[in-house]
Amino acid sequence: MRPDPETNNAFIYCLAVAAQRAGVEVIFTAAQSNHHHTGIYDPKGTYPEFIEHFHKLLAKSMNCLRDRWENFWSSEQTSVLRLVDRNDILDKMVYALTNPVKDNLVAAVKDWPGANSFDAMVSGRPLTAHRPAHFFRENGPMPETVALSISRPVEFADMDAEEYRALLSSRVQAAEAAAADKRYASGVSVLGRQRILDQDWQDSPTSHEPRRNLAPRVAAKNKWSRIEALLRNKLFQDSYVQAFNAFKAGVKDLLFPAGTYWLRRFAAVACEPWPAATQPAT
Repeated sequence: MRPDPETNNAFIYCLAVAAQRAGVEVIFTAAQSNHHHTGIYDPKGTYPEFIEHFHKLLAKSMNCLRDRWENFWSSEQTSVLRLVDRNDILDKMVYALTNPVKDNLVAAVKDWPGANSFDAMVSGRPLTAHRPAHFFRENGPMPETVALSISRPVEFADMDAEEYRALLSSRVQAAEAAAADKRYASGVSVLGRQRILDQDWQDSPTSHEPRRNLAPRVAAKNKWSRIEALLRNKLFQDSYVQAFNAFKAGVKDLLFPAGTYWLRRFAAVACEPWPAATQPAT
């Protein structure tokens, strides 16, 4: 996904189409050369459909653009984190948006030539994209243009738009300043926008990806919030196993816990009501 106009457009187009189809709200997104960070608010419990459709569309589109075959994404399960508290959401948002800065690719988020929602978040303007001509047919059912509005997380509903944007901008600027101080102390310079654009899309990192590390399901700096979230996950798993075993035994008039996806979608099982407000996932 080396940044270029076709790649950036395809990323935003496929993201917007998938979000609209699944009914999720995007609260931030940042595409790097070989991965992306995207935060969503999932009011209907459909994030598996969102991930499947987004990754499938983008993989097919990019394979067509690059004239390549085989897997586009890693075969490992997509990493999904539940962001528990307000500060966890803000931290993860800033981390994702400033990822190119932290990795010494550019000095500021605005210099990153790839898809990044920061400007849309501080300006209030949606991200727009045109139907990629290299993949989708001209007279097909896909929309010619899409507009992706970036939502403010419900946890910041007490702020007006200007306060929220000022908070986000100040945190991003602080991250950029911290990265600059670290580069100065270590004598490292940024790669720079032009050198990024000049890279061959077939280039790959020379460093090795860490393996066999923990794969967390929740992100919470507060110890007690983290424990509570993990207990909720355990309660869901226990409730699901109990309901599933009864379902296999022929019991049909039962409720699966809220959050059940596959059986709700493909077997029409009854589920407990979905909570009115849930934390974003990334």
